[in-house]
Amino acid sequence: MESVQAIKQRFGIIGNDPKLNRAIEKAIQVAPTDISVLVTGESGVGKESVPKIIHQLSHRKHGKYIAVNCGAIPEGTIDSELFGHEKGAFTGATQTRSGYFEVADGGTIFLDEVGELPLTTQVRLLRVLENGEFIKVGSSKVQKTNVRIVAATNVNMFEAIKKERFREDLYYRLSTIEINLPPLRDRKEDIHLLFRKFASDFALKYKMPTVKLTDDAIALLLKYRWNGNIRQLRNVAEQVSVLEHNRTINAATLQHYLPNTGSNLPAVVNNSKSESDFSSEREILYKVLFDMKSDLNDLKKLTMELMKNGSNSDVQKENEHLIEKIYGDDKDEEFENAVEDLEVLTIPEHVQAKEDEPEQVEDKYHFAEEIEEEETLSLQDKELELIKKSLERHNGKRKLAAAELGISERTLYRKIKQYDL
Repeated sequence: MESVQAIKQRFGIIGNDPKLNRAIEKAIQVAPTDISVLVTGESGVGKESVPKIIHQLSHRKHGKYIAVNCGAIPEGTIDSELFGHEKGAFTGATQTRSGYFEVADGGTIFLDEVGELPLTTQVRLLRVLENGEFIKVGSSKVQKTNVRIVAATNVNMFEAIKKERFREDLYYRLSTIEINLPPLRDRKEDIHLLFRKFASDFALKYKMPTVKLTDDAIALLLKYRWNGNIRQLRNVAEQVSVLEHNRTINAATLQHYLPNTGSNLPAVVNNSKSESDFSSEREILYKVLFDMKSDLNDLKKLTMELMKNGSNSDVQKENEHLIEKIYGDDKDEEFENAVEDLEVLTIPEHVQAKEDEPEQVEDKYHFAEEIEEEETLSLQDKELELIKKSLERHNGKRKLAAAELGISERTLYRKIKQYDL
């Protein structure tokens, strides 16, 4: 079995970080077996090196090694790419095509960005992992394949499973052995070493002297977060090598090539959402409408109690919970003002007229007209009062006052103009 240092030299891996060494050790140990391996880590940490190590140290090294970027293949064609298709299976399928699993029989398939696979493709992949069987698109014939699958992803698989974007049973099939590669910011001692290697490679490629960093530039290099990891460091090294005439780079010069990502100070971030959070404006509107409907029903119930019982104090005691819900902290003042303006009207019972007495139609409708006129004036006064109090509670903020009143902000603005508030 080759040593870790020999593997690094063979596959061009730079660094002495203990976590990196442990990941390479696991790859060496698992290579002789046919166990499925899941490589995890952030984008740009060099996950593609692990499946190459596993393939070259396994008994399949003479078979084919195929790397597939699952995130780069359209959802409609990924089944055809992986498992093949029969002639006429879909529009454009002019001939039978072999998929990657058929071509790589006896070898290794590296599924990069496996977390981007559609759910339907995940079902097919699960069957391949279980018994090596697959069916081409448009075919009914079951075929067998003998491939080793090494997958990689930069997404949080448990979060994807929770959101039902990835099958849990497939995750446990793929991650029989999980190899995690550390981000570059956790490999402080390797950052300058990698930069020197990249600078030397680009100097040879572009036939120019190698750039060197001053002490303050090295300190800046180590302090930077490197969200793009090794890939970002390589790009910075290439830019500096090509664009700078002075081959000694100080911190001020290097700063121009490092995107400003803000402060590196730690912060507490709560990723969990409470039950009261809303994911869309539609849910917020539903919540407002439901609250308005509930308040309206409570007001109807309270009004009915006042019509049936002329005693305001009794109604207030019996419906204290409704008054508190509707009026909140100002319930006593608002309710008393409301009941002062409310006149409990006694509706006369209908008395059948005698045959010899003429019907007094005019008096009957005259009574109804008087009620309508008084009630209209009372409602206008009450509306004006409610608008004033709502604006006072919210310090003149029309948007909050409109939401409390259950009307649009434009309607509230029009009423403010109407009442000259």
